[in-house]
Amino acid sequence: MADALVRTSKFLSLVLRHEPGKIGLQLDPQGWVSIDELLAKAARHLPLTNELLHEVVRTSDKQRFAISEDGTRIRANQGHSVPVELGLAPQVPPGQLYHGTATRFVDSIRKQGLLRGDRHHVHLSATTETAVKVGARHGQPIVLIVNAGDMHRAGHVFFQSDNGVWLVEHVPPSFLAAT
Repeated sequence: MADALVRTSKFLSLVLRHEPGKIGLQLDPQGWVSIDELLAKAARHLPLTNELLHEVVRTSDKQRFAISEDGTRIRANQGHSVPVELGLAPQVPPGQLYHGTATRFVDSIRKQGLLRGDRHHVHLSATTETAVKVGARHGQPIVLIVNAGDMHRAGHVFFQSDNGVWLVEHVPPSFLAAT
């Protein structure tokens, strides 16, 4: 069952964040898609049931996905590389946030800061523990401290996704420190 959950989560990340057209889906402007349509179009790619879908959403430690209040639609909470407007309101961040990465990227980050790449935002964590987990996915982890309070006072706009991930357009190198 654990393998099915991981496989399904990766599939959902692909089609709800990056390539909905791969299975013929079209996300609405806020990133939502009908669960019935998702199940029907996913059937040719992997065995996905309504129960498995809800189990992935419920048990995901990162809470990557959300189901609408009426239970008919699903979307990714953040991390999109396709155009969506999640409708998040600007938030005042805590004084410090964290970004986990691999040590091999540190020299580039010190020069350019944290860039969003193909995504809409840079993702930041509220805890060092979460940042370590994120960094470990990419190699030997290192956690960078983001002086978010100073950034906010300097005019940078922060958002917080429904699953608690902090989002910002860019983190200039002057607002970064290593733990």
